[in-house]
Amino acid sequence: MTTAEKGALVADVWEEHGLAPALAAVELPKSTWYYHQNEKVSYQEKYAHLRPMLEEIAQDHPAYGIPRITRELRETYDQLINHKVVQRLLKLWDLSLLRSTRPPQPSSVRQAIVAAGAEANLVAQQAEIGLFDIAYTDFTALRYADGTRKAYLMPIVGHTCKLAYGWAVARRADTSLALTAWERAKATFEAQEIPHRGMIVHHDQDSVYTSYAWTGQLLLQDGVRLSYTLNGAKDNPAMESFIGRFKTENHSLLLDAANLSELRTVVATQMDYYNTQRRHSSLNYVSPLTYIDRVRSEGHAR
Repeated sequence: MTTAEKGALVADVWEEHGLAPALAAVELPKSTWYYHQNEKVSYQEKYAHLRPMLEEIAQDHPAYGIPRITRELRETYDQLINHKVVQRLLKLWDLSLLRSTRPPQPSSVRQAIVAAGAEANLVAQQAEIGLFDIAYTDFTALRYADGTRKAYLMPIVGHTCKLAYGWAVARRADTSLALTAWERAKATFEAQEIPHRGMIVHHDQDSVYTSYAWTGQLLLQDGVRLSYTLNGAKDNPAMESFIGRFKTENHSLLLDAANLSELRTVVATQMDYYNTQRRHSSLNYVSPLTYIDRVRSEGHAR
């Protein structure tokens, strides 16, 4: 039995049976016990900033082993940590147990989606779609800094008008990123006098889009109708098309961004170009804002 294993046994029983008897039972000197306890505390304190990251990785990717967790720390969180350190921290914080536990019960929102079945996809039920009736969104990874770094983009794009209402870029595809993109979209709605109450926002069943933060903000506060895909990206082709085109057309610009701040500037610049200058074949070769102005002038906007 190793010293660490002896120490773990003592830690489990010493409060009940006393420290001296527990140490004697495993033949572990008291000096060694205190040395390892002090070392353990200092080690955890040194890497305390990694604990929320490791807990999140363990929850989001329960099947990941040490190499993948180490890579995730480096590429998603910019934490260059040796795999041996990762292995030790997982053991110290019992995160291996967290990774092996069963996933939690689905939230009430997800249960409602399952109960709704095909009706959860509101887009598929629309016979006619007006100028501002539907918007699409999703997360996508962006590579920058010559491909050595990764961030996430979430755009919100109109179905008919093709206008990119809002977007946000961050290191993690989480609720904070999603709500930032939505707030930017609402600013566009106000600036362009676009009614958004009753608008359908269509996306997949990612945990962010079924969270209480997202559904509470859009459904309860902003009066938006939420639509969910039933077959992942296959049920959101318009968004997949936008993402694919945006990443392809701006590939070199994204790679040239040296840091997250520069990446956000590139995305903002290209989104502005997309909205104000880029000609869209589906809009009779005019930009989204020009198209909206033309439809409104003809009295067809709804």
